[in-house]
Order: sequence, then structure tokens, then C-alpha cells
Amino acid sequence: MPKPTKGPRLGGTPAHERIILRNLASQLFEHGRVVTTVTKAKRVQPLAEKLINRAKNDTVANRREVNKKILDKSVVYTLFAEIAPTMEGRNGGYTRVTRIGNRKGDNAPMAVIEIVTDRIESAPATSDAAKSEINAAAAAVQAAEAAADEVEAEKTDEPAADEVEAEKTDEPAADEAEADDKAEEKTEA
Repeated sequence: MPKPTKGPRLGGTPAHERIILRNLASQLFEHGRVVTTVTKAKRVQPLAEKLINRAKNDTVANRREVNKKILDKSVVYTLFAEIAPTMEGRNGGYTRVTRIGNRKGDNAPMAVIEIVTDRIESAPATSDAAKSEINAAAAAVQAAEAAADEVEAEKTDEPAADEVEAEKTDEPAADEAEADDKAEEKTEA
């Protein structure tokens, strides 16, 4: 059994609330976007998402379920023929609620609920063969980068790391030799 919503209903009775949500969903599918209050937009969003999800699989059973909620046949046709095919690669998030400020008369928070029309690319196949191809390509890229680094190191003629360390160790020895020479000069004088 569905859990009842907390707080006051949108209409006076549960039946009136269902009618309000059905009409909002119908107008959303017909026009693509509806300006309404934030509360109504948040309440109609799950209903619209479920109907779009059903419309993605065009069967007689799904058409009957959608016809229970949406009474206008032209809107049902629009849902199944136009909206559902554009949502084919999408696994959810068919609608978007955007707040637009408060209404002038009663200061009610307003929102726009709209159908998301952005196309997303379908996810690539993640079979074992595809994963092995991806890993092989990544290994090839790493090998090419390592080869490029070696060639660049040869071109720059930089001293090897061993030579740089040897130079660093020679410097303190040279400083000690100079210090010893100065100390001997002071003792002779």
C-alpha cells in the first residue's frame, strides 16, 4: 500500500489531488513545460517519470496503464510517438524542476517543470571483450608515452641522474678543501 503524503493535500480530497496531478502531467506532455507551484511540480514529477518510463516500452499493457492516468488520446499518442523515443538512451531523470521565484499575488514559490530534451550518448558496451580492448588501448598509450619521454630525454642532452648526484657530492668536498687551505694559511701566518 502506498504511504500517504504528509501535510495537506493539493486538493480537498485524495480524488481531487489525483485529478490535479493527472491534469498537470497531461499538460506537461502536451506542452513540454508547465509553470506551477514548487509543491505541485515536485508532486507531479514522479508520476510523469513513471509514465514516460512505461511509454518507452510500447506494448498494449503499457498503453492501457498510461490511458488510466492520461485521458486525452492525443496526449497519449504524443507521449508514445514523440517523447518516449527521445528518452531511449536515458535511464531516468526525464523531467527537470527549476525554481523561478515567487508569484506576485500571494508570494507562492513558483517553478517550471519541463521534459529534458538533451540527448545523451548511450553507454558503451562493457562486455569482457570491450574491457580487454580498452585495457589494451590504455597499455599502448602508456608505452607510446614512455617511448616519447625517452626520445625527449635524449634530445635535451641532460646529464644522467648519477652525474647530477656526483656533482652534488663533489661540491661539499671542494668547500672542505678550501676551508682546510684557509686554515693552514692562518696557522702559518
